Amino acid sequence: MAEGMARLLKQINDYLWELPVTAKEGMRVPGLVYADREMLRQIGQEQALLQVANVAFLPGIVKASLAMPDIHWGYGFPVGGVAATRADDGVVSPGGVGYDINCGVRFFSSSLTEADVRPVLERLVDTLYQNIPSGVGSAGKIRLRDGEVDEVLTKGARWAVEKGFGDPEDLEVTEEGGYIEGADADKVGPRPKQRGTPQLGTLGSGNHFLEVEVVEEIFDREAAATMGIEAPGQVTIMFHCGSRGLGHQVCDDYLKVMPAAMKRYGIILPDRQLACAPVSSPEGQDYIAAMNCAANFAWANRQCIGHWTRESFQQVFGRSWRELGLYQVYDVSHNMAKIEEHTVNGIQMRLCVHRKGATRAFPASHPAVPEKYSKMGQPVLIPGDMGRYSFLCVAGPRAMEETFGTTCHGAGRAESRGAAKSLLKGHDVEAELRKHGIIVRAQSWASLAEEASIAYKDVANVVDVCHNAGLCLKVAKVRPIGVVKG
Repeated sequence: MAEGMARLLKQINDYLWELPVTAKEGMRVPGLVYADREMLRQIGQEQALLQVANVAFLPGIVKASLAMPDIHWGYGFPVGGVAATRADDGVVSPGGVGYDINCGVRFFSSSLTEADVRPVLERLVDTLYQNIPSGVGSAGKIRLRDGEVDEVLTKGARWAVEKGFGDPEDLEVTEEGGYIEGADADKVGPRPKQRGTPQLGTLGSGNHFLEVEVVEEIFDREAAATMGIEAPGQVTIMFHCGSRGLGHQVCDDYLKVMPAAMKRYGIILPDRQLACAPVSSPEGQDYIAAMNCAANFAWANRQCIGHWTRESFQQVFGRSWRELGLYQVYDVSHNMAKIEEHTVNGIQMRLCVHRKGATRAFPASHPAVPEKYSKMGQPVLIPGDMGRYSFLCVAGPRAMEETFGTTCHGAGRAESRGAAKSLLKGHDVEAELRKHGIIVRAQSWASLAEEASIAYKDVANVVDVCHNAGLCLKVAKVRPIGVVKG
């Protein structure tokens, strides 16, 4: 089936391919896949294209079922999948958000150079590893009072700043200001709260990480300077995590609600993992309210981690974080469904935009873009893998017109976790990274092998597709020198 779908693709240009609405009976819109010809060979061997077609069945979907170049198989939606449904008569699907609600990336600049950090790198990575809990089921340093988790769910990163974790300036350069309205803690059951409460301020496991990085190349000096990036050799920090067990359980709880809702509203779809409810229905509204709570938890989580990151640098260098120039550049989410206004075929529409493994990319002067970046557009953070590089970008000129203001979110997996471990059996991954000047701390060999470079596409290729397609534009490339993994 996967290879059959690939044969149906029609080339629109060098970086865009169409899966026609006739590819599978029942599709309401075509699929659009952003990729180059080489990427398409791998994409065509997976089930992700079938998922692109299945997403096109969603009631109320407009324009197309979209796929970014980092697309790979996921739950219901492919990771790298984007779909916008009409808010008045369309649906919201938890599978279009994913289990790790508001998984996202935060990026700091600094006034340090690689020459400053190299002599103390081992100590710095050890300090970060000690100060920021990570790993499966890890528990954080924060002890919430009874009922205080509800405050986190409604206030998001603002709660963390009020408690002394970070600075109010951080909120100004966080997507949505670090919290999203419409969160109702009563729509989150006891089990998500039970799982999430001890995990606030933890990095988690899997593809979550914290990296000390060095600027390797600058492509757009003006945009880079606006973001505090001045020259190659400058040290930056990037970390990636989400809503932990709370978000996972919210997704799981509402996936159990949706099948009955589909039956009630007469919705029939080709994949049960696309379980959904009308946006305007009680079930849809309850899910959105709970999802927003999980999103706020994730922003609070990253806010706390950012605070301890600064503290770790202060411990090692004996200077305040302001003296070290550890300013937040931006924080973006890439697992969300948001109610937004967009123009489709010349008509202004209120849409529910699902971005699963896809990053928002809004242009200059958009009201959602922080004032600091209003003239250049929203920063876009695209992590690669711990052995190569990541990219700092800015929203491109075609994103709003073509993809509801969306671009890629990372490299995308090339191998499953099991396959990566099998391929690296007998390899000392930590030692091999050290040979390349990268110091890493992790809980186990398995957690490193699962996330090694061999498991991922080359993020440079992914970013090049989005750059050439005009979805985001390259600003700088950074490479890791210190890595903390769960």
